[in-house]
Amino acid sequence: MEDLGFCKKGAGGKFVETGKISIDGEIPVNTTGGLKAGGHPVGATGVRQIIDIVRQLRGDSCNQLKNPEYGMNLNVGGSGATAVVNVFGKEMK
Repeated sequence: MEDLGFCKKGAGGKFVETGKISIDGEIPVNTTGGLKAGGHPVGATGVRQIIDIVRQLRGDSCNQLKNPEYGMNLNVGGSGATAVVNVFGKEMK
């Protein structure tokens, strides 16, 4: 949360403790329980994260947010030498 800029350095613990990442918080995180809740599909973790985001944006997630406009995933691979961030938004019609 700190490195992504959602809170100041050193404030991540308090940010999480105060519920800001809960499903009804300011920045909901892991709305379907995160990767471990899905069996942690090593090698496919980024895909799993993206599926959760797409379901939220389509409005058919098992823990649906109220009208999300965008979603983001961060996937760090292996030793941490690889990191990928994707940002998704709803299609404008």
